Amino acid sequence: MPASIRRHLMLLVFASIALVWGIALLSSFRHATHEVEEWEDARLAEFAQTLTLLDQNDLTVLSKTQIDARDEYSRVGSSGADDDDDKLPRDMLFQVRDAHGRILASSPDLMPLGAWDPPSELPPQSQGGAHTITLGRRVAGEPIGQPWHTYTLYDGASGRTVRVLEPANTRSDLATGAARRISEPIAFALPILALLVWVSIGHSFRPLRLLSKVINAREINQLEPIDMGRSPSEVRPLIDAINHLLSRLRQSIVRERTFTADAAHELKTPLAAIKVQAQVALAAQDTQQQRLAMERVVQGVDRSARLAEQLLLLARLDEHDRMPSSVLALDGLARDVIAANEEGAKRRGIGVALVSDARVEIVAEPVLVNILLDNLIDNALKYCDSGDRVEVEIGRNNVHAAHAAQTVLLTVRDNGPGVGIEEQGRLTDRFFRGTGTSSTGSGLGLSIVARIVEYFGASLSFGAGIDGRGLAVEIAFPCAASD
Repeated sequence: MPASIRRHLMLLVFASIALVWGIALLSSFRHATHEVEEWEDARLAEFAQTLTLLDQNDLTVLSKTQIDARDEYSRVGSSGADDDDDKLPRDMLFQVRDAHGRILASSPDLMPLGAWDPPSELPPQSQGGAHTITLGRRVAGEPIGQPWHTYTLYDGASGRTVRVLEPANTRSDLATGAARRISEPIAFALPILALLVWVSIGHSFRPLRLLSKVINAREINQLEPIDMGRSPSEVRPLIDAINHLLSRLRQSIVRERTFTADAAHELKTPLAAIKVQAQVALAAQDTQQQRLAMERVVQGVDRSARLAEQLLLLARLDEHDRMPSSVLALDGLARDVIAANEEGAKRRGIGVALVSDARVEIVAEPVLVNILLDNLIDNALKYCDSGDRVEVEIGRNNVHAAHAAQTVLLTVRDNGPGVGIEEQGRLTDRFFRGTGTSSTGSGLGLSIVARIVEYFGASLSFGAGIDGRGLAVEIAFPCAASD
């Protein structure tokens, strides 16, 4: 059976109620018992005080009377259920002595029992107040020992000492009656309380059931935020988390659709060119013409492969897949990338050089830094003509002199035709190529650079190139901690 929050909460609530109820009942019973005992002692004291006021004739008459403390008065219209239900006799016994210790009067049950007279059994007469003692008594002809409550009062005016006794184990059932009257309503109320708690908990979970219905009723492509109006504060974080998840999912789907559309659009042109060149190679009779067509097919395949790699890289960066990072010497990486592009630059008559010897380090992923440098240098070479040059500069820049905070600046500049100021804001758009350019390319190079810069938490800016001509791309990286 699956776990149920409602059932679990119900058990916790009822366990708490039962625990508190049990503690309250026990405490009430103990307090009621204590109060009854005090009341019974006070009743004995009042009876003893009354005996000190009676004359000898009244005491003689009273000594012939059996006083049963079980007798209680029923209320008018009562069925007798509230009467004292003690099973054993509760005869209240007394003994009155004069100043010389002679017995003036005594209860009829007390006189025949010699166990009452020995001083060792009873507290001394001079010791007044309430006590609990154990004395012998015959019940149904059998001697037994039982506890008795006794109260001793000495009257200084008459010199009398009055003792009043009552069986301790058969006192009034006020304590048990009070506990029963407290527990019975609660016991009868428990089923009703359980039903009310169950309904209340179910009503409290209603927003969650409503949220489940809203989610289940949604179509697969319905990714708008969930709006449930005024919802409980406990449910609002869950709704916000679901809406945040829907927003991320919607962005992911948009990126996926954009990637698919871009890939289809950009791959269509080189694939069409490859097909045309392949058809030319098949139809050509001249070996030289066939070779030229096949070379163009190879170029088209290379271009398509590079475009696919760039699109996949953009998709990976869009999904924020983390790569292992390390401390890198940026100047060393720049030299490696320049060396990789140097042969192609020489064929076109373009010079590429690292114009600074500063050794700086950054914390980054080597693969992405290589791709960034390669795209920057490749982009600069594409927009340069024979005789132009490309410069790579690496250095430090103080951001806040008071704290000596620094950034690492990477600048790639050229003296080619450049890009107009009005178009510089669109250089990082995917598939954008400046007007008037005749170079081949997909228009994804600077888009990839911008995404890598964002991935590293760096900043990207554009400006004038060498001697005010061409284009300069400047990237500011955070320094390594040890740099």
